[in-house]
Amino acid sequence: MTDAPLIPTTSILFMAVSAVISIGLPILLLIVSMKKFGAKGVPFILGAAVFIVFSLILEQGLHSVALKPDGIIRNNAALFVLYGTLAAGVFEETGRFIAFHFLKRKNYSGVANALSYGAGHGGIEAILLAGLTMISNIVLSVIANLGLTSVLGSVPQLDEAINTFATVNPALFLVGGLERIFAITIHISLSVIVWHSVMSEKVWLFPIAILLHAAIDVPAALAQAGVFSNIVIIEVLVAISAVVLAATAFAVNRTFSKPEEISEN
Repeated sequence: MTDAPLIPTTSILFMAVSAVISIGLPILLLIVSMKKFGAKGVPFILGAAVFIVFSLILEQGLHSVALKPDGIIRNNAALFVLYGTLAAGVFEETGRFIAFHFLKRKNYSGVANALSYGAGHGGIEAILLAGLTMISNIVLSVIANLGLTSVLGSVPQLDEAINTFATVNPALFLVGGLERIFAITIHISLSVIVWHSVMSEKVWLFPIAILLHAAIDVPAALAQAGVFSNIVIIEVLVAISAVVLAATAFAVNRTFSKPEEISEN
């Protein structure tokens, strides 16, 4: 491995901030939902498990078949965006739908449990995709700054990563943490909507949740398809989507919840 450039302390600090947000926010939300609203821990754990099974295993399994490098979907931007957004919506919202039927059979009532579930679903995503990544980045950055990269051997990917850490705008390392705030807000909001599709027997809310999820993923899918790559635009769109979806979930909950349900179970 070549001599590593010095990685700014600010970059490492912002990596740490994003890691703390990604790991700490889900735990904080669980505590608040339990202490203030009477939620249970089981929905939180179930949300994490559903994300792993439906998104990381089942959805990724489909991607491995549908998104082959020489396949028509991979090489057509419109098809790629349509497939990617709908796949995410169908798998994750179906997972919620099944999970909430299980909780209904176990007599979990009160929308606070949807908050707990959403924190678990979005939380495990934040921890696995952002929190652990940032911790790994911090370790690699510290090793590079201490001049110890030689112990890692000659690994071109690590050289490239270190060079990126050294040259990129430090503020960009905050994006991961901010994005997780928006993403968890989205997951909680979708959880509330699907919760009422099951608990309030408003089944039509389930396909709406799928479409909402798909619509929110469009900017990221467009970026992955190479249509545009302006990270500022993408994050602004995600933030707007989070706010709009949270307002929608609040309206759905206000319409279909009984006043006392927020504190049940």
